[in-house]
Amino acid sequence: MSQLAFDESTGKHLEALYQIGDAVCRREIARTALAARRGERILDVGCGPGFFCAELLEEVGEDGRITGLDASRQMLALATRRCAGQENVAFQKADATSLPVEDASFDAALCVQVLEYVSDYPKALVELHRAVRPGGRVLVWDSDWATVSWHSADPYRMQRLLAAWDEHLAHPSLPRTLAPAMRSAGLDRIHAIAHTFAATAWDPDTFGVSLIPLIADFAPGHNGLSKADAEEWAAEQRKLGERGEFFFTYTQFCFTARRPG
Repeated sequence: MSQLAFDESTGKHLEALYQIGDAVCRREIARTALAARRGERILDVGCGPGFFCAELLEEVGEDGRITGLDASRQMLALATRRCAGQENVAFQKADATSLPVEDASFDAALCVQVLEYVSDYPKALVELHRAVRPGGRVLVWDSDWATVSWHSADPYRMQRLLAAWDEHLAHPSLPRTLAPAMRSAGLDRIHAIAHTFAATAWDPDTFGVSLIPLIADFAPGHNGLSKADAEEWAAEQRKLGERGEFFFTYTQFCFTARRPG
């Protein structure tokens, strides 16, 4: 697996990506599913630039507390800046498979677009189970990248680009095996909902447009692709948009569960 480089440029692009309409919609759906309440202690594993943490602070109120963990110092710096001045939020560098938290110390935990990057995701699920109190809630949200599709006049190049993108993931189709792994981790009352994002126009407020530069930057040197291959694909997508022929679809999955007790 080849990881994305979390340098300043990538960090800024990801922060911008989390602000598009599709990403805002995803957070709204996830927060509704998590159903945070006033006074609760919430753990965000893989908090990224802190959008969930900032929004959850409003839901738990002054008597609640949010803890954000991430493996990237770049992301933690962005999250800290986003939540500056808030006393009931804390951020810490951590690995999802070894959470620096006490047993049963949270009412709920969420982990959004993270476990598909974690090689030992079953261990990360065990840690989520450990972190929440008996009766506590766990939300995991991940993508099945095999569902991603852009319209292209060159389907072979399109397939090669998507296969190259998969190389930066530990588990490109994680949702297919997530439910049994959650049960093995000790969680129950598991429920999954699919959320499909689609775009039929060139709209920077969608994943369909916002993901293109990330993939085009990553693909060269992977799966036999050159920089020219990636640039030609990106240019094709923009031209399809100009002609009113752009199409994109992408399905993500929201899993909710509880720790028995």
